[in-house]
Amino acid sequence: MNYIYGNKDEENKLLDRFCRYVKIWSESDGKAADAGVFPSTERQWDIAKVLVKELRNLGTRNVYLTDNCYVVAKIDSNITDPDERKKYPTILLMAHMDTVDEVTGENVKPVISILSASESPTGQDDTIVKSDGTTLLGADDKAGVSAIMAAVEYLMNHYEEEGLKHGPIEVMFSPDEETGHGMDKVPLNIIKADFAVTVDGGDEGELEAECFNAWAATIKFTGKACHTGSAKAGGMINAVTLASAFVSELPRNMAPETTENYEGFIAPMEITGSIESSTVEMLLRSFNIEEIEKEKEIIKAAAENVISKLGGNYELNFKQQYLNMKEKLDQHPEIMQRLEKAYEDSGVKVRKQPIRGGTDGSRLTELGIPTPNIFTGAHEFHSRNEWLSLNQCAKCADVLINLLTQKVK
Repeated sequence: MNYIYGNKDEENKLLDRFCRYVKIWSESDGKAADAGVFPSTERQWDIAKVLVKELRNLGTRNVYLTDNCYVVAKIDSNITDPDERKKYPTILLMAHMDTVDEVTGENVKPVISILSASESPTGQDDTIVKSDGTTLLGADDKAGVSAIMAAVEYLMNHYEEEGLKHGPIEVMFSPDEETGHGMDKVPLNIIKADFAVTVDGGDEGELEAECFNAWAATIKFTGKACHTGSAKAGGMINAVTLASAFVSELPRNMAPETTENYEGFIAPMEITGSIESSTVEMLLRSFNIEEIEKEKEIIKAAAENVISKLGGNYELNFKQQYLNMKEKLDQHPEIMQRLEKAYEDSGVKVRKQPIRGGTDGSRLTELGIPTPNIFTGAHEFHSRNEWLSLNQCAKCADVLINLLTQKVK
């Protein structure tokens, strides 16, 4: 069934909601998050407070804004018969409130275009939303937030006339997903879900149950400083040169810009420092945990090679960020079956693919709540070219409604 898609009143409400949310500056800060600040920016509280107010206005019970900026809401089952109520699991819907700090998300000005099929990037009559080109749009993940809110509102407002029965529903909007810290302080004591769904994907039909294994690596090179005019006599060892040489030693065919599909990568993300000391920050990614260990060895060998040629010293540290959720989701095939049925009921063709990244769901799966990821209709994440298909976002909301109203076989 379609509830939001094709219903112009509901689509307009969804569009208005999305445009309101993207105008709220909620950019997170990776450096602050890595330093232990949580949430990493005060501005994430601004959208959290808006969502709390809207959820309360919809009549949801037990709406929490935790001390760590998580928005959580509970929606009781509307089924009175206890035996029938058991046929519906408790499902948690999740999206994140923050936007990435790589491109500014301040003063977003959404530009709405109503396009014909020949003009639209989706190949059908559609409403496309972009920024004015000077900022992110923020569809990652305010498209997911909007779709969840639209689905919740529809269920709350249309039970009497349409008899849409559903089990217990939980909603959570998290801070700091983009920094990789989104589940650091997740309130597991509040959540009672049998399984969860992150609404944080892209193109229509995407259904994701596997992601990268992810590590961060930090290598610090120590050189020897002296006056540059007498550097040869003084035995200068330039730590900036060490860092540059190290990055050049990394295999080109393992750079993120040369990989795709199930290929892993080593990504130098930042170089900082001076002659005496420099640091390289890196990301290691692979769908296979054994390949992560090989990537670690490649990094170590590159560092050893640089030091053997140029002198100096290095210190290397690795830190696990998240794990591939595939193994644990494979233990619960009924979850993917339910989602595939919800896609079918919404007229959406399933396209299973890996996430070349991670979501809050990968971390939550590690913590014991199986959490696959679904599409939102957002495209070209983390860039000034980011855009949203209203058609696809509306279909995402329909998938959620069909999932929530689906009985256990």
